[in-house]
Amino acid sequence: MIVPTLRAAILIALVAPVALVVAAAAPGAWIIAPALGGAVLVLVLADALMAGRLRDIALTVPRDVEVGAKTELLAHAQFGAGQRSRVDAAVALDPRLAPGGRATFSLLHAELDWHGTFAFTPSRRGTGLASRLWLRWAGPLGLGARQHTRALDRAVRVWPNIGEVRSPALQAFLKDAQFGLIARRIRGEGTQFEALTEYQPGMDRRRIDWKSSARHVHLYAKEFETERNNQIVFAFDCGQTMCEPLAGMPRIDRAVSAALATAYVALKGGDRVALFGFAARPVVSTPFVMDSRDFHRLQSAAAGLDYHAQEPNFTLALATLAGRLQRRSLIVVFSDFTDPTSAELMIESIGRLVSRHVVLFVTMADEELEDIAVADPADMQALAMSVTADSLLRQRALVTRRLKQLGVDVVEAPYSQIGTRLIDAYLAIKRAGVIG
Repeated sequence: MIVPTLRAAILIALVAPVALVVAAAAPGAWIIAPALGGAVLVLVLADALMAGRLRDIALTVPRDVEVGAKTELLAHAQFGAGQRSRVDAAVALDPRLAPGGRATFSLLHAELDWHGTFAFTPSRRGTGLASRLWLRWAGPLGLGARQHTRALDRAVRVWPNIGEVRSPALQAFLKDAQFGLIARRIRGEGTQFEALTEYQPGMDRRRIDWKSSARHVHLYAKEFETERNNQIVFAFDCGQTMCEPLAGMPRIDRAVSAALATAYVALKGGDRVALFGFAARPVVSTPFVMDSRDFHRLQSAAAGLDYHAQEPNFTLALATLAGRLQRRSLIVVFSDFTDPTSAELMIESIGRLVSRHVVLFVTMADEELEDIAVADPADMQALAMSVTADSLLRQRALVTRRLKQLGVDVVEAPYSQIGTRLIDAYLAIKRAGVIG
């Protein structure tokens, strides 16, 4: 297909007034107007023919990407004889892959081929399609271009982001800290008695075993082993509030990333991990994973946590979860709230879990709401927004305070810190030995 370029359209727009002036000044010379138009048309056709034919076009689309992680697609084109001033490509993509569902980019000349890349950042999990490719290359004058269209059926699977799991900081922690890559008993902390050792200066005197010390006429201290084989359940609220974007990515996706990083640490520490997702009803429930080599199962299950534009049913979801747990577990609940009614139902449901399980509530601080609350009131509208934001923040503080009074550990932090804060909270609970 041969099409005119923007430069050709501008040239025609410039020629039209000239032809009009000539026709008005010398009516007998009207033939000049269509002659100029025909000349431009000939230039467009000749320029497009000089651009040469397309030999081959290849589009490399990644099959698997992670939400929020920047990635690229690559276009590679080969042409026959001719000269080209510009080569452009466009790809129809799923809106979760690129804003507006369209990727447009230019190809650069490299030796005999033309190459171009388009960087995109997936905004939601799921499977997106690259459905169609357009390629347009212009001749040396930039007046005429050829266009090629090709149907595509390339599926791009968007997985939960596990960048924190691969981070050098976490890997170094797993190698050097108490949860090493080599499974071993962890002495010195926890609640399970491990062995007696000679008391050394600097040890906690409360660990001295006075009976054994008297029997051996030498000071001995108790060593404890950190508990293992605990059950950890990550429960995700997949309702409307958690699906709202936070810095360009839904809250639920940021929660999943933090949970998977903590789950990886827990598996390395010898604990068992399961995922549970709910909205109006439970939607995902996995069996417990016991080995870090099966971590991919958790990632696959987390990919199935869909986005639901409905209010979550905490009563049904948490009652269902409690009925499936046969022993005391650590339940990590990821949620958020916007009104006092839903918060009250959430508090009541979580309160029923505290008697049998250890509950950790995780929520992300609303930095935009905090900025509005402290902003200078430049006008009445800004003042009203500031008062409303301050009222909502007070409600959030009241809800978290009530959860703490019930015995629930609460982690509230900006989204960029929620992963590390959650790992710290999990390790503190594990060291205290209150799960098993």
